[in-house]
Amino acid sequence: MAALCESFTLCGLGPCGGVGLGSGLLALEPGPDPDHVLLTDRGRTATLFKVSDQKPLGCWSVKHGQTITCPVVCNFETHEYIAVHDDKVLRIWKNKDINLDKVFKATLSADVYRVHSLRHGGPVVLFRGGGVRTLDVLLEAPQQEIENVVSDEVIKWSEAFMEGQQPVLIFATEKDGDFFIYVQKPKMNSLHKYKLEQQELSKPLSFTAYIKNRVIILLCLYSNDALYKVLIPLQRNTQEEEQILSKSLLLKLSVSGSVLKGTSFAVLDKDHVAVLGSLAASGEESKECLTIWNTKFQTLQTWKELPLGTSGQLWCYEEKFFFTHGKVLTVIMYKCETSSLAAAVGKLKDSQTPDVSSFVNWNTLGDEELVVSIQSQQSVALKSESKMTLRSKKNTVAEVEPDAISVRQLLLNLKDASTSVFEKELRQLVSKAQMPDFQASIGSVVTALINRCKANPKYYPRNFLLEIVETRDLSYSLCPDLMAVALKRKDVYLLQVCLERFPDIPEEITYACLKVFLSLSEASLQRIDVNLESVICYIDIEINNKEVKTEIVENGFSAEVKGDVWDTKIAKEAHRTTVEFCPVGPQKAALLNAVLHSAYSETFLLPHLKNLPAQQAVLFLRYLYYLYVKCSEKINTVLPGTHSPTINQIMDWMCLLLDAHFTVMVMLPEAKELLSNLHKFVRAQVRFYSELNKIEGSLRELQRLNHQKDSQTYSIEVLELI
Repeated sequence: MAALCESFTLCGLGPCGGVGLGSGLLALEPGPDPDHVLLTDRGRTATLFKVSDQKPLGCWSVKHGQTITCPVVCNFETHEYIAVHDDKVLRIWKNKDINLDKVFKATLSADVYRVHSLRHGGPVVLFRGGGVRTLDVLLEAPQQEIENVVSDEVIKWSEAFMEGQQPVLIFATEKDGDFFIYVQKPKMNSLHKYKLEQQELSKPLSFTAYIKNRVIILLCLYSNDALYKVLIPLQRNTQEEEQILSKSLLLKLSVSGSVLKGTSFAVLDKDHVAVLGSLAASGEESKECLTIWNTKFQTLQTWKELPLGTSGQLWCYEEKFFFTHGKVLTVIMYKCETSSLAAAVGKLKDSQTPDVSSFVNWNTLGDEELVVSIQSQQSVALKSESKMTLRSKKNTVAEVEPDAISVRQLLLNLKDASTSVFEKELRQLVSKAQMPDFQASIGSVVTALINRCKANPKYYPRNFLLEIVETRDLSYSLCPDLMAVALKRKDVYLLQVCLERFPDIPEEITYACLKVFLSLSEASLQRIDVNLESVICYIDIEINNKEVKTEIVENGFSAEVKGDVWDTKIAKEAHRTTVEFCPVGPQKAALLNAVLHSAYSETFLLPHLKNLPAQQAVLFLRYLYYLYVKCSEKINTVLPGTHSPTINQIMDWMCLLLDAHFTVMVMLPEAKELLSNLHKFVRAQVRFYSELNKIEGSLRELQRLNHQKDSQTYSIEVLELI
């Protein structure tokens, strides 16, 4: 349930901050600290407010004749403020600065649309032509040429967020009634363009977006009084043509014959959205109001009439709504609770029964099997219920079966359909959030796609398959032929996603993926879009794609260590070569990391590993050794980045590979030096940790002796470690 709480006025507004679309504020952004907001008007002033005290903490203005053209934001890393006036002039200042004429100034080569500031990623600048730069890169050369990405399109909205350690910027453009979505990762020079599926007699009015499980969730408010949801995978093959994004209905803004004409909205949590607009019933005058809707139950939870009118703008920070009401900026606090029917009727129990596993069958689900699976699961659920609820559960099964039959019937009817009709119908089926036994249905859809791929070798819906795998909780058992087809076509990115997401991949398939990854050349991988999050933080992709970033040695390991461990010139040269250079490129490294993350059993994987060609086994061992050295440089033996392999995974695979190829490794001349270096490095680590154990024992003894001393006596003792 959701509720609107007390409201108060934050400040009055100037002549430009009145009622009606096109008026109001330029924007409201979060301040440098909690309970602080930055207000930018449609003129030349920016003000920092402390919300709870309802008072300004600072106010800055540009000169007369100048106009602030994009919202002022705070750089959360430096606590500086960033503004752009007259489209191209960038200003940066601190709290203590008063006169903006005397602060840092940079004139840029292109018009700025918006500056987005990320709490853990720094500011990102979006230009009107669609070019994107991080602030630090832009300040290195303010007059650098900015590319024009959107040509004749006009940017309507933009948003930025962090995905792992990489900033991601998404923006929407419009041209001749068509809307396009761009997704850009500025640090990786990655840009993808999509076309938004058209809606008859309707167009999008407002957007918002967020990231969940490496998928961008884009929500769109349309002029037909409805909210739609669009799923955009973060990874896509750069060589593919412009993809059309399909959307699914999230919420219809109507209740009891009244329709809400929304102007802006905000996402509150996974079940609630707030919409600002005019609520109109037939034959009655419309009323401007703020509403909160439950998307799970498709209901209006609460609303508040705003008789003085608004500018149509709505902001939401720290469980507070901000909007103009008449000639003032109003703040309303709200609260949202977990949505459930049991909570609504006061029957929520303290302990909830565990959810039934979504992976319903370890075998391939065919058309008839899908219906049988649904019926069998429902019958099991009925047996576990008490007799009092049995009747209602039977009614539920009666309602489920026609939907299940329709899924089966649809797949049968589409067997001979054209490719375009086939994909369109399946996309509509996948977009339905309310489907009985949703996981089994999606698995059946993937099976239908794969069957068509087998029947027609020229047909391969890569984007559709990627979208399903990235946005749905699938398993290998629900679509066992998917990875086999991807292996045949050497679709390494789809294989990478499957390895990271499927919990039940057989060892035979894991080995097949490893063999394909190792067999591909670095040149061919350079042309493929691969997720580099697991390697980007410890491998340098700028210089020859191989040089490793220089880092401080922290774990007792150094090339200058002398003694009987690193006393030979060969050892030092081998160390320098291995530590400074990764034996594979970043794309192959990311793919191998996905294999390292895959679950396996030694008993079943070892026989397959023995079939790995000798040269590939040596290359894989070199990469594992490289990872082992990189881990050992860190005091916590953890590689930076997301989805990076752990020290235990690296050691387990290294031991497994040596067990499978011990004789080959001993006999191969190129493996001899590698094994020797690995042996010396491990011996150095053992000696280092042995010394640490000695120190630990000595310190414990010293601590014990100190406890035995009289606290009133004073003495100086020297402990000699031998």
